Amino acid sequence: MLFQVGGQGTRPTFFEMAAAQQLPASLRAALTYSIGVLALRRPFLHKVLDHEDEFFSLLMLVLETHSLRTTDASFSESLYGLRRRTVKIRVKKEDARPNSGDGIQHSGLEKHQRTLSVVFLVVLPYFKSKLYSIYNKEREARLQASLWGNGDETVEDAEYFSGGEASLVSRETTIRARLMKKIQKIMFVCYPWLHASSEGMSFAYQLLYLLDATGFYSLGLHALGIHVCRATGQELVLDLNRIENLPLYFYQ
Repeated sequence: MLFQVGGQGTRPTFFEMAAAQQLPASLRAALTYSIGVLALRRPFLHKVLDHEDEFFSLLMLVLETHSLRTTDASFSESLYGLRRRTVKIRVKKEDARPNSGDGIQHSGLEKHQRTLSVVFLVVLPYFKSKLYSIYNKEREARLQASLWGNGDETVEDAEYFSGGEASLVSRETTIRARLMKKIQKIMFVCYPWLHASSEGMSFAYQLLYLLDATGFYSLGLHALGIHVCRATGQELVLDLNRIENLPLYFYQ
């Protein structure tokens, strides 16, 4: 299924790029809701919801890897008829003032660009989601401590008076728990700055793309040297033929 969006030229509009970027988040919300409804009758699905980040990241890893390998585009970009192209800029010596579109050539993705594209599309969002979870847990713990007092002292007192149970807790486990607590505190301090920097950089690139001041929609695409372009008519026909012939492979 391809979503055709009107426009001229090979450069996608801002709304095409925004729709392609927001599609994974919408897909995740839909899947989470659907699994939550099914979990009311199938309790074992609660395990999937408990590991929502890992489940969705694994799903997107399969989809993105297959899409980049077959269409040179991410899963959402391929649905909107977009393709990723390597940017090659050639500077003309006789013209000191480069015109828009002059000296820019596009070619297919290289192997390392596909691999790094998966990293930017799947791995980095996964870590960002885990950092957000850690930040939320630490914020809730601090809010609870400010309202009801520090619960850690109560736990330590209970372990002190229950000598039999405290003897079962190894020293390595205690050190590991304290180390994780320190890491969570560091993440609680650093995450707002990292999140603000990421969102600010994303907004800057999107604004520049909207004003036609750059051909890169995001920092990740700029770092990889990739432009997102509209697929040609021949590429769309090949995709449609591959989709139509897909059921034949299951019967062979």
